[in-house]
Amino acid sequence: MTRLAGRPGAISYGHDIGILMIDCFNPFVPGDVGNAYTYDYPVLYHKVPEVTIQRLVEEGDLTLRSNIIEAARFLEAQGVKAITSDCGYMLHFQEMVRESVNIPVMLSSLLQLPFISSILAPSQAIGIVCANAQSLTEEMLTKAFPARDRTIFVNGMENQPEFRSAILKEEGSIDPELVERELVEAGCELVQKNPAIGAVLLECSNLSPYAKALQERIRLPVFDFTTMIDYVRAACQHRRFEGGY
Repeated sequence: MTRLAGRPGAISYGHDIGILMIDCFNPFVPGDVGNAYTYDYPVLYHKVPEVTIQRLVEEGDLTLRSNIIEAARFLEAQGVKAITSDCGYMLHFQEMVRESVNIPVMLSSLLQLPFISSILAPSQAIGIVCANAQSLTEEMLTKAFPARDRTIFVNGMENQPEFRSAILKEEGSIDPELVERELVEAGCELVQKNPAIGAVLLECSNLSPYAKALQERIRLPVFDFTTMIDYVRAACQHRRFEGGY
């Protein structure tokens, strides 16, 4: 057997994806980026100090960059193959982190916008359901989709009572059935008002558990954090195929 060398500073081994967690108090149900049962492969979580919902989502505070870069470098040192996060608004730091490590970085589900655009008919639009529509600025959309070639329609969850209390206000408990109902309502409203939409993207990682329920109602492709993470992980860790021939 080949002798294997240890990695300096490593505290565990065998993690495919490293996940930067914002400093919040939210229950993470299966399907959420923050719940390890979401994945069929090992992930490693690391909380970033001071990166709160208020400072990240509400304020877009760029002074947090050093905390985030340090946390990303920690995950890289642990041997993860790619780094993601649990908030679409981490897009603010995508370029800074990408330039600071030597493994793939995908901090926001919004990074899928150019890919989604490339597979839709030219006449179709993209719908986004996000945590807070006011915070999803034109500047952010341009960062994610600089060569925008189609219309984007946005609907936010900030006025949905259960989502707001459980996620944005961090009240410490969640009713998943209520949040699912709220997402389906927001997604259906978005598509009904904008029938040109050919696919929907969920910006918020807390919405991923309810993507299937939304897809069943609107009958369109629904992209989220998990579609992005699974895609990149598959490229970083291919499986060997077996079977008959």
